[in-house]
This record gives sequence, structure tokens and C-alpha cells, in this order.
Amino acid sequence: QVQLVESGGGLVQPGGSLRLSCAASGSIFGVKDMGWYRQAPGKQRELVAVFRSGGSVNYADSVKGRFTISRDNAKNTVYLQMDSLKPEDTAVYYCNAEVERVFLRGRFVAYWGQGTQVTVSS
Repeated sequence: QVQLVESGGGLVQPGGSLRLSCAASGSIFGVKDMGWYRQAPGKQRELVAVFRSGGSVNYADSVKGRFTISRDNAKNTVYLQMDSLKPEDTAVYYCNAEVERVFLRGRFVAYWGQGTQVTVSS
């Protein structure tokens, strides 16, 4: 099986920072794209940032200049450094990864983490 384990969420004041981590483990042969999504209460889940296997990165316009996504391929881990946090960033943040399993080469399957709560409030 494959699991994505997220950590780093919590409560922070506006203007503060948090760093999220997501590690993929299990019967993994390789990992393609990895990214972060978030979902606020009563709203749809939205893409926050993605780090593609080719090295390119993309950010939602609302977080550009404040968030930074990075990746450690040796650890199958993706990070999200969040600076200058705003109350509107409050949401459950989900890690997503396209994983090639050892027993099913050539096919990538999307997996999701359980989510980590980020609350920005004074």
C-alpha cells in the first residue's frame, strides 16, 4: 500500500509562518508530480502549489510570493513553506502525489494525505 503522511499544521497568527511536510511511503517505485491542495469550510478544494517531476513549479495566484514548494526525491517528500500567512489561508491542507507502484510499472495513481489543519487567527 501507499500512504502520504502530512505534518506541520497548526495555529498561527496573521503574518506568521508554517512549514508543511508530506512523506510518501509504501510499495513505491517512483513518484511523479507532488502538490498541495487546501479546502476551507464550505468551499471547494483548490490547488495551492504543485512541484512536477520535471522540476517546474506552479502556484495559485493567491499564494504567489508567500508560499514556497520544495521536494526531496530521495525521501519522497514534498514541503510547503508558508510565510506571511493570512486568515484566508485557514483550511485543511492535503498532500497529493502521483505514485508508480512497484507491482504496476508504467501506471501512475494519485494518492492523498489525510489532511492537516492550518488555522490563521489572532
